[in-house]
Amino acid sequence: MKKLNALLLFTLISISLFAQKGDIRGFVYDKDNGEPIMFCNVIIEGLAIGTATDVNGFFNISGVPAGSQTLLVTYIGYDTLRQSVSLKNKQILNQKLEISSSSVQIETVTVSADRQEMKSEVKVSVTKITPKDIKIIPAIGGESDLAQYLQVLPGVVFTGDQGGQLYIRGGSPIQNKVLLDGMIVYNPFHSIGLFSVFDTDIMRNADIYTGGFGAQYGGRISSIMDITTRDGNKNRLSGKVATSSFGSKLMLEGPLFKKGGNSSFIMSAKTSYLDRSSKTLYTYIDTAGLPYSYTDLYGKISFTGNSGSKWSMFGYNYQDKVSYRDVSNLGWKSGGVGSNFILIPSGNSTIIEGTFAYSSYLIKLEETLLQPRQSGVNGFNLGLNFKSFQNENEIQYGLEILGYQTDFDFTNATGIQIEQKENSTELSGFIRYKVKKGKFIFDPGVRIYKYNSLRATFEPRLGAKFLASERLRLKLAAGKYSQNLVSTNSDQDVVNLFYGFLSAPDNLPDEFRGEEVENGLQTANHLILGMEYDISNKVDFNIEGYIKDFTQLTNINKNKLTGSDPDFIVEEGLAKGVDFVLKYNDPKIYFWLVYSLGYISRTGEEITYSPHFDRRHNVNLVSTYRFGADKSWSFDARWNLGSGFPFTQTQGFYPNLDFSDGIDTEYTSETGGLGILYAGLNEGRLPWYHRLDIALKKTHDLSKNSKFEWNVGVTNLYNRENIFYFNRIEYKRVNQLPIMPSAGMSLSF
Repeated sequence: MKKLNALLLFTLISISLFAQKGDIRGFVYDKDNGEPIMFCNVIIEGLAIGTATDVNGFFNISGVPAGSQTLLVTYIGYDTLRQSVSLKNKQILNQKLEISSSSVQIETVTVSADRQEMKSEVKVSVTKITPKDIKIIPAIGGESDLAQYLQVLPGVVFTGDQGGQLYIRGGSPIQNKVLLDGMIVYNPFHSIGLFSVFDTDIMRNADIYTGGFGAQYGGRISSIMDITTRDGNKNRLSGKVATSSFGSKLMLEGPLFKKGGNSSFIMSAKTSYLDRSSKTLYTYIDTAGLPYSYTDLYGKISFTGNSGSKWSMFGYNYQDKVSYRDVSNLGWKSGGVGSNFILIPSGNSTIIEGTFAYSSYLIKLEETLLQPRQSGVNGFNLGLNFKSFQNENEIQYGLEILGYQTDFDFTNATGIQIEQKENSTELSGFIRYKVKKGKFIFDPGVRIYKYNSLRATFEPRLGAKFLASERLRLKLAAGKYSQNLVSTNSDQDVVNLFYGFLSAPDNLPDEFRGEEVENGLQTANHLILGMEYDISNKVDFNIEGYIKDFTQLTNINKNKLTGSDPDFIVEEGLAKGVDFVLKYNDPKIYFWLVYSLGYISRTGEEITYSPHFDRRHNVNLVSTYRFGADKSWSFDARWNLGSGFPFTQTQGFYPNLDFSDGIDTEYTSETGGLGILYAGLNEGRLPWYHRLDIALKKTHDLSKNSKFEWNVGVTNLYNRENIFYFNRIEYKRVNQLPIMPSAGMSLSF
């Protein structure tokens, strides 16, 4: 009996000890500059539990057995860190971990944190982009840019070098939400179409959701671009100066105080002088030069506490100008200021994030023989998010408030003026719960919106993944989405540089296709099915099929003839397709194949048509080859092939008499103006588009903290004549940019 009692006592003690668990959380930083390390692996040595850090370098490991444990932190290019910790029962232990850059070049492929995340997150239709990723694309004009990288993503269509915008899986630019450190940016791309407003060197990460995004995002019906910037070097003053045939830039970062520690700043200024340099370098394109110029400014200060809590304040000013001599002048400016924070309460498994920002945007266009037009939007956004961890599960919830004013003034070709000046308020709340059960990961959520005086909208979202095997994963995403903003452009337009914003209007038709039109909100439903397969340690394959059902679209009525006609029209839309991605990643060679097949349509009251961005086939091949004794040389190439865009064909011409003299008009002798007979809207197809870009880079290490890099590149290497537009009156074809060599150099210190 005594032996039995002793055995029972031992068993109870063992069970009690086994049940004693706690949580370990914290941040991982780069020891050299104090920047958070994203997506590195943090595991408990000897146990099959661990996680990867997020975009802020934060990690949380729940259910860790109490007692002495060893944290193991690994990341490619850094020395492995082992940190001993002692964990008590039910304790939430905070850790601040620092890892150092490795002096040893690793030739083998290590399982990436990104691949590990694929096994712990749903990750449907999302691409994570870092500056390292952007720099594998041939740098047009000598500087790598986010806009050039976005063009190779699956499902993304780029309409041209001049004035091109990004259209993501059937959505127009107005349906893409762009966030910079939580602040709304209304126009992220410059008019030349090759450059964004963002400086690659100050970016930390960009999450690009091409559809099916979760309940934590709202306010747009097609896609989300969530961009975060670095905090800056906390230990020393550093920076970069660069110049090229297109423009120049200066980036500075460092501690706010001499002692460094927990505060830092980062600032960037970049400008384009292509309108002047092209008069010397690219006279074969236009002797008067290319009419594009811009200036981008960004600054940020950050303060970090010992627990990892952080507060930042930031601001930007972006300006763009296009001047076509004797034809038109277009300019826009965008500015904003904001603040965000991350709060890590002690002894609590919840982290709190918040953002408050104000931003504005104003665009003006002056054209010969036409009335000038302008569009502006300005307002604030306030958000507060909470995230709690429960073992491998997490719950996130939050609130968001937006208030903004839109101001629009436009006169159409028939002389009818359309004006709108309106104040709008949006209030939304969301909740999502990610749970992992065996081989299944579920991420359901809901977002509730209240637009002005309209009734609330209920938007359910769902993400799910099945881990079929160690290499194969099946995934799904679905959701309902809405937005209040409307574009000053119409989907029936061709590329239009005038890109403005309107609030959902009231002046709409009472009915659309026999059904009552309740409001001017744009709405859509998404459904995405996909598969991920790890072919080997170096090769990944991903396929996704999608449907975006745009149940209501609001467009400006550019054909308004009388004052009583509605200012806006209602349409429906459908986008469907499939995207294939094949990646090969090796220390020497990187190869990326992307193929997208898509079908896009818009349906009006009396017409169904293909919008001008309906590209049926789109192929991107991207490759990087690193060579030399220390891999300081890099050769990059990108080839893009796309089927032709829709366009409206010309059926014929006729003398257009205006009968200004009434019945006395001499119509038998007067010739009148030139009238054009058009075929059906966008029933024709332009020729196929293809272009090859290459770049060669060389890096020279000058010291431990400084390096010099030079690069040369060629855009449109074989001088493909890709059509821009056709001047029907002059019967003249105008092409996109021809072959353009460029060179640049930079000094980092």
